[in-house]
Amino acid sequence: MTGTDAKAGYIGLGNMGAPMAQRLTDWPGGLVVCDARAEATEKFAAAGACVAATPAEVAAEAAVISVTVLDDAQVREVVGGPDGILRTARPGTVVAVHSTIADTTAVELAELCREHGVDLVDAPISGGANGAKQGRLAVMVGGTDAAFAAVREPFGRWADLVVHAGPVGSGTRMKLARNLLHFVAFTAATEAARLAEGAGLDIRRLGEVVRHSDAVTGGPGAILWRETTEPIGQGDPWHPIMSHVRDLGEKDLALAIALGERLGVDLPLARLGLDHLADGLGLPHPAATTAAPTDRR
Repeated sequence: MTGTDAKAGYIGLGNMGAPMAQRLTDWPGGLVVCDARAEATEKFAAAGACVAATPAEVAAEAAVISVTVLDDAQVREVVGGPDGILRTARPGTVVAVHSTIADTTAVELAELCREHGVDLVDAPISGGANGAKQGRLAVMVGGTDAAFAAVREPFGRWADLVVHAGPVGSGTRMKLARNLLHFVAFTAATEAARLAEGAGLDIRRLGEVVRHSDAVTGGPGAILWRETTEPIGQGDPWHPIMSHVRDLGEKDLALAIALGERLGVDLPLARLGLDHLADGLGLPHPAATTAAPTDRR
């Protein structure tokens, strides 16, 4: 049985799990929690939640169970271990793994759960501890339509964006793509800081400007609106928009690289950006015409 009258379960009450579970303490069907550290469950017990000693005890009561633990090994133990969810879970139970694990692990565990009549979704989250505290996380769900329908409402307590990414494994793949952008952007930020420092600028002020303008423009995600990465044709409505992005980006990257050369600051990501921006946007430059042998000097 799923819905607001079914009990929710939460396993793993760390920096992310605790604030997420906290938003389920008034769930109409009730909440049961579990963590390896007894002290982590105290405030939940005080708020009226049931406390379970093992994941199996959670599954004996809950119909939708969230799992936020460290890594693949811990997820495997929580789901299929001797005291794991599958020891007691009833058919129709939905298990949601919020930990960022390998997509292959999610698919493998979903198959194991299916043998018990249990649905597993991989549902990694984005937004960090602050997003969890504010109830403003994004969650990317990989699973069946029925499982997505079952988790959508409880997830809405701690996430303000719930996306059905596709079948099991898709949530993790989307999270990895999202984090690729995140950490490459962090690396680019360190390169920008080196350039600013080399130019005698206050890096903190640069950070202030970046945070302000990204909040207005949407940052790198502002260009992720197309349905495909295929080249953009002349008649495509995106052509003039992405052409402007390409031309402006190439101009500014070239100027930044030139500044770095004058200051003796190496900017490898800027060079890669200049080399790959046009192709990445779907607007590669026409290949240069090869000169005839007789014209070569």
